[in-house]
Parts: sequence; structure tokens; C-alpha cells
Amino acid sequence: MKRVFGGKKNKDPPPTIQDASERINKRGESVDDKIKRLEAELSRYKEQIKKTRPGPAQEAVKARAMRVLKQKRMYEGQRDMLYNQTFNLDQVAFASEGIKDAKETMTALKSANKELKGMMKTVKIQEIDSMQDEMMDLMDVSNEIQETLGRSYNVPDDIDDEELMGELDALEADMSTETDIDSVPSYLQPESDLDSELNLPAAPTGHAAPGRQNAQAEDELGLPTVPQASVRD
Repeated sequence: MKRVFGGKKNKDPPPTIQDASERINKRGESVDDKIKRLEAELSRYKEQIKKTRPGPAQEAVKARAMRVLKQKRMYEGQRDMLYNQTFNLDQVAFASEGIKDAKETMTALKSANKELKGMMKTVKIQEIDSMQDEMMDLMDVSNEIQETLGRSYNVPDDIDDEELMGELDALEADMSTETDIDSVPSYLQPESDLDSELNLPAAPTGHAAPGRQNAQAEDELGLPTVPQASVRD
């Protein structure tokens, strides 16, 4: 049956905005090349008109220059039209991309909204408030425990603060007195009785003991005297 009536032909997909824009840009580049060639030819005719004398030859050159100028104006009109088409395609492409972005944004927001609703079902504000109250109570109990453990033992509660301040002032006065004594030079301080501290025996006085009959004579320092030899005549 397909051979008799023929089957449906597969249609080519419609051109995209990008494809149409690229094709128009190629046409615009081709028109720009033609305009450049016509401008070069027109400048050459202008030089010829300047060099030729007025007459039929100059008129012929002017006629060719007019024909080239008309073609140039026609191509410039086509180029402007192509540029306008490209601008319109760019505007449509920009709007299309904006709609696609908005669609993707809406899809993402819907997904996030659904996920957020599911999460909010598992979280209750009453439970959060209750948990915060319990945490505050626990912190208060913890502070009380720390204060209890930080108490000092065997410290009476009926200690007078004024009495403590008096003792502290007396202690400071004693410390200042000791500091004054320590600041006096050693050569100005009174000498201590080292003999009494060391328990040393007293030095001899130089007198003989009463029990000693044959003791030798002693000098003023308590030392035995040396007998002097007598000189005979």
C-alpha cells in the first residue's frame, strides 16, 4: 500500500531561533562584502571623473558611477533589513530563555515547597518550646550543683567582716614594720651577743688559782714569765 499511495515523509524539525539567526548573519556578511566591493569601484570612478575632461567620456564614467551607487544603496537597504531581523530574533531568543529560566525556577520552588512542608510536619513549635524550657531548667540545676561543690568546708557563717578587716590591717602593719627593719643597713644594726648564743667559755683573767703553790709567775697577759739570768762580776 505504501508503494501505491506512498507513505508519510519524515518532516525536518523546524529551525530554531539560533539557526535562523546564524543564517541571517551569514547573509548579512555576504551583503557587507558586496557593499565593500562597490565602494572600491565607486572610488575608482571618482578618480576617473577627476582626471577626464568634461565631455562624453566623463559622462559615461558618471553613468557607470551612478549605476554602482544605486546598487550600493540597494545592498545597504538589504543589510539594514537583515540587521533588523537579527535584532528581532535576539529579542525573541532572550524572551524565550527568560521563560525557560522562569519555568525551571517555578519547578525548583514547587519541589522545595513540597519538601519544606514535609519537614514542617515533623517539627512542632510546642516541642521546641518545651525543649527550651527543659534546657533552661537543666542549666539552673547544673549551676546549683557547681555552687554546692564549690563551697569551702569548716568555714563558720557567723564571721564578722569588720573583725576580718581589722586582722588584715594588723597583718599589713606588721609586714610594713619588718620591711622597715630589713631596710636598715647591717652596719647600723646592733651587734648580737654571739658568745651567749654559742655558749663559749670565758677568757682567763690572769690570776693564779689559790690551790696552785708552785705556779710560775705570769705577766700581765696571763702568760708565764721567763726568768732573767743574773750577771755576776
